[in-house]
Amino acid sequence: MTAAQFIEKLSTFRNEKEIGKVEKFFKGNDDSTKHFGVKFGDVFKTAEEFSALPLKEINKLLDNDFYEVRMGAVSIMSFQAGNKKTPEEKKKELFDLYLQRHDRLNNWDFVDRGARNIIGNYLIDKSRNILYQLAESENPWERRTAVVSTHAFIRKNDVEDTFKIAEILIHDPHELVNKAVGSWIREAGKKNPKRLYDFLDQYAKAMPAATFSYAIEKLDPEMKEQYKELRKEK
Repeated sequence: MTAAQFIEKLSTFRNEKEIGKVEKFFKGNDDSTKHFGVKFGDVFKTAEEFSALPLKEINKLLDNDFYEVRMGAVSIMSFQAGNKKTPEEKKKELFDLYLQRHDRLNNWDFVDRGARNIIGNYLIDKSRNILYQLAESENPWERRTAVVSTHAFIRKNDVEDTFKIAEILIHDPHELVNKAVGSWIREAGKKNPKRLYDFLDQYAKAMPAATFSYAIEKLDPEMKEQYKELRKEK
């Protein structure tokens, strides 16, 4: 399997009518990203077919200027990292590649597609210091990776890193980081409601509107109203 073969297969799904639909998902600010015009369902299906693609070839896909090709690359990485049969050494290589090429993962959905499996799952039994470094990055997509990666821990009923990283990012200037923070403290709150309530008690007044909206989305109506009233006291 090669990167060229992956792109050739992906090109069979190209449809000019899809370009506009795909474009609306890309929120990056580079001048080089182009749009292939392929539905994401077809991107993911093709990535699964090429899930044995070697890292050297995945790296070539990450060099590509087409959004959907890079989405295919991170999807292949996620499939490999999430496979229980993948050796630990290979998972480390995927982890390193994701971080080394984060400049090419310059949109919210690249992060959401790959961070949990590639970064979070790898760190389950390891130091998580790298996430705190990413949370301090000037790159908003790296900051998003910091919090989205904690989904892997949340699934293991481990929510502390989610809330600690959320504290670092609580006043983040980027809306798509705000939304990620709100989303993942909400998910962590499903595992530990008290921890979410304590966090909201402390930060609800000051957190960005997007963070607040996502964080309280699944609360019961009474609790939701309580925190809305708390925000009005600012």
